[in-house]
Amino acid sequence: MKVRVHYPLEAGQLALRADSDWQASLAPARVNRERTRFDFDLDDQAPFRYFKPVVEQGSGLRWSRGENFLAVRQEERVIDVYPHFADDASCHVCSSFLVPSSYRERGYDVRVFLPPGYEENPLQRFPVLYMQDGHNLFFSRESAFGETWHMQDTLGLLDRMNLIRQVIVVGIQPGDRMREYTQPGYEAYGRFLTEELKPLVDQRYRTLADARDTAVLGSSLGGVVSFYLGWQYPQVFGHVGAMSAPFGYQDDLFQRVGAEPKRSLRVYLDSGWPHDNYEVTRGMAAALRARGWRDADLEYIAFPEGQHSERSWAERVHLPFQFFFRGA
Repeated sequence: MKVRVHYPLEAGQLALRADSDWQASLAPARVNRERTRFDFDLDDQAPFRYFKPVVEQGSGLRWSRGENFLAVRQEERVIDVYPHFADDASCHVCSSFLVPSSYRERGYDVRVFLPPGYEENPLQRFPVLYMQDGHNLFFSRESAFGETWHMQDTLGLLDRMNLIRQVIVVGIQPGDRMREYTQPGYEAYGRFLTEELKPLVDQRYRTLADARDTAVLGSSLGGVVSFYLGWQYPQVFGHVGAMSAPFGYQDDLFQRVGAEPKRSLRVYLDSGWPHDNYEVTRGMAAALRARGWRDADLEYIAFPEGQHSERSWAERVHLPFQFFFRGA
């Protein structure tokens, strides 16, 4: 198992400690000239190894913060990790601002989640997920019904599990969601995201800007507009998620899927049952399969007794995250 640690080391020596012997340090096999990349060879006979980067300086030892990293044999050829060594007490969801727009007089309020260690380790760049109904994601005081998706808790848990890559989440608060999330209003909203919001996010934050590292996700009508965004702009959004989406309500997405060329797009679909747009979601999954989507690029799940509610979406939002961003 090969581990590549990325960190701008200014003093001391960077090493690994692993669960084979937490008291013994493993020296890097290779270090680049700038002392920002450290390559290690872990014992590949074990089915898995937990490990942590450490900095040794004099008689002192600094452990990287957060949970242990996990290496699983035959899962990844090289595991890239970006540790941080100082306690991160920053508010990861306090970055909130108004984005001016040519397509809406007031512009749009957005809130950005930044992963732990973002400020300390400038070597890491992140995939980005754009989420609809951003006011329902993080804080109950902003939520329309007092219920939220508890996104910061879910992201923290997935990070501790070593289950997904760390990701920046951009939550966009709609103005008039009934207009902006349906045809024809979602056409102007789509231009706002692709022409104004995404370039600003890519300029302000350390993002991975390609479509393969950019996803869009929403529930209910937010799922409809998310699917539209992926279908209309596959060169921008390589992953799309629609949860409990009422496909066919003021949109022509079924017709477009059936008539237009297949997109290079990974799609996550889900719904509850009964109701919760179960039939149209299942129909959209069937339509995509008929056009050539296979399991690697299409995930469809139905949840018995799943509800059309923030609480139900919060309970299962970890699934599209795993589909889009699996791999630490």
